[in-house]
Amino acid sequence: MSQTGNSSKFLIRQKRLSVSQKAAGLDALAVNPGPTLFYLTGLNFHLSERPVVVLFNTSQPPVIVLPELETAKLRGLPYPIQAFEYGEDPDTWASVFKQAAVASNLQGKKVGVEPRRLRVLELHLLEAAAPDAKFLSAEDSLASLRMYKDADEISALRKAAQIAQNALLATIPMIKVGVTERAIASELTIQLLRNGSDPEMPFSPIVSGGPNSANPHAMPSDRPLQPGDLLVIDWGASFKGYFSDITRTFAIGPVEEEFKKIYRLVQEANAAGRAACKPENLAQEVDQAARSVIEAGGYGKEFRHRTGHGLGLETHEEPYMRAGNLVPLSPGMTFTVEPGIYLLERGGVRIEDDMVITASGAESLTDLPREMQILG
Repeated sequence: MSQTGNSSKFLIRQKRLSVSQKAAGLDALAVNPGPTLFYLTGLNFHLSERPVVVLFNTSQPPVIVLPELETAKLRGLPYPIQAFEYGEDPDTWASVFKQAAVASNLQGKKVGVEPRRLRVLELHLLEAAAPDAKFLSAEDSLASLRMYKDADEISALRKAAQIAQNALLATIPMIKVGVTERAIASELTIQLLRNGSDPEMPFSPIVSGGPNSANPHAMPSDRPLQPGDLLVIDWGASFKGYFSDITRTFAIGPVEEEFKKIYRLVQEANAAGRAACKPENLAQEVDQAARSVIEAGGYGKEFRHRTGHGLGLETHEEPYMRAGNLVPLSPGMTFTVEPGIYLLERGGVRIEDDMVITASGAESLTDLPREMQILG
């Protein structure tokens, strides 16, 4: 994208933020490194011992506080920003934050923050710089900004899904009896990088076989695969900062009849959940569609989590496919559909796809086979 295009993109997002702030009764927003900062500015910083904060005021360009060693990232930005820099002496932080707070007119104002992102380090510096300001949650208004993806974002999500799928296909030939979960996870990580994933992946691959597959968030272990195992692989790639998140379950040789039964139920639940992904349907209807299949099959208690979560610059963001979520689905929303059944100490099945709501229905960004595949 050209610099003009980037300028337009970020200025549009910052203007949308201003509208959202005003609607929420907020005068300003304080954001530290993370997905929201990247979304609004294109700037990417690691959280470290050195604080970084960008202040968005509804009536002026953004203000940033950052260490001198990071200032090169501001060169050539396609929009105006006012920088306040500090050196290696932490004793100077308070005065620099004070200058930034004055420039952003924070005193006595309502300032939105991300409760799950802003650290105590930055919050205390901001509170000291603007002691009469009120720092309030801006979680809802920020979620509404990022929940609707534009064409470029959906293109990046589609590419992230393709990279992840290609990486798994390149890994499958080494999956067999005797190979450890850790070895499979290592090979899959290598293949993700070889196939074009950004180095900062959404999460470390989950590879869990046998009894471990009954733990939805198991860590890869040194357990070797054994005949009759179910093998759950949950993995994702990153492309231009946007994530994919996919799960497929495999059989290591022939498996027992109950494993076949729960696999069929999860496959049907996944299909039912995807079929419920339509504009104006409520988020909870996706959960209900998938969950009702598993409950009718007698395994409702073994479906231990929501049906899905939003996907974008984070692996878990709005909207969430869960009971009680009355958010209507709208074009541009992207999220997972991932029902599962987990038989404790025996084995589990999960099938996860990445969905995007379109004007006429929905598209699955993932298309790997959903039927049970026997490996090993």
